[in-house]
Amino acid sequence: MAKKMPHAGHDKHMCYLVNVRTPISELKTIAKDPQYICKNCARVAKNLKNLCNPVKL
Repeated sequence: MAKKMPHAGHDKHMCYLVNVRTPISELKTIAKDPQYICKNCARVAKNLKNLCNPVKL
């Protein structure tokens, strides 16, 4: 049975990707040259689509 996501696009967010043990090489690509930080978990990403509650750095 598929796990229900808390909101649309959550399967692309850093918090989810870390929890499902996405390979570090993929996480590094998402976090390289960060432009945004998540107000919920403090993870960073280049693209705001990879965070639940992004704010510009």
